[in-house]
Amino acid sequence: MAAFESALYRPAAVDYSQPEIGEVEKLMSDFPETARTKLKRLPKRGVFDREIVNAILDEGFICHVGFAVDDQPFVIPTGYTRAGDQLFIHGSQASRMLRKLGEGIDVCVTVTLIDGLVLARSAFHHSMNYRSVIVFGHARLVEDRAEKITALRALSDHMIPGRWDDVREPNEEELKLTTVLALPLAEASAKIRTGPPLDDEEDYDMKVWAGVIPLRLIANQPIADPRLPKDIEPPSYATDYKRSNPSRR
Repeated sequence: MAAFESALYRPAAVDYSQPEIGEVEKLMSDFPETARTKLKRLPKRGVFDREIVNAILDEGFICHVGFAVDDQPFVIPTGYTRAGDQLFIHGSQASRMLRKLGEGIDVCVTVTLIDGLVLARSAFHHSMNYRSVIVFGHARLVEDRAEKITALRALSDHMIPGRWDDVREPNEEELKLTTVLALPLAEASAKIRTGPPLDDEEDYDMKVWAGVIPLRLIANQPIADPRLPKDIEPPSYATDYKRSNPSRR
């Protein structure tokens, strides 16, 4: 398949047609374009608007953390959350990734959301509609107890808003076994594709179906723990769970 075609994301109720040259530059006031965040392919379709970047980060669950140790590259998937202008990443105290990142080495974090499969008239132009963010920087180890609790609550609320208030908070031993890193959102950009396939002009006369198969993440009905007492009903945040651009902070 060809490399993904890309189109500029715009908020709902706004035209999603291909941007003209120069449109993206109007959105580049929030995140500076750096040598690392500058898009090499179709750069006019890169998005540097902080609100759009935040919305993508707020909707995702999993980030991929890239780093190198002794010339060996690693890419590790893990949970995350955004709180203001920083990302929080957490895991086990025994995690080599978190230990090395806490030393301040270079890190690259990516988040990708898939919105649809794009079926073109030619195999070459098949693609996906997607929203993605890439963040570069140096992570900081969160050592202050109050800040760590705040970060862990933010991580919980990122997954299931309201759940933290119902459960037992981490005890001191659990806090010691948990590492939290903070990564500033200072060097970041988004790349987004929307819309129909972009075929070669001569292919539009082909008698082949073309279009988009939309994809979205949905929740099924919650399944109770087998050891849960029968008189405990699932809370509304479980029965009515939805995931779509929370943008809550």
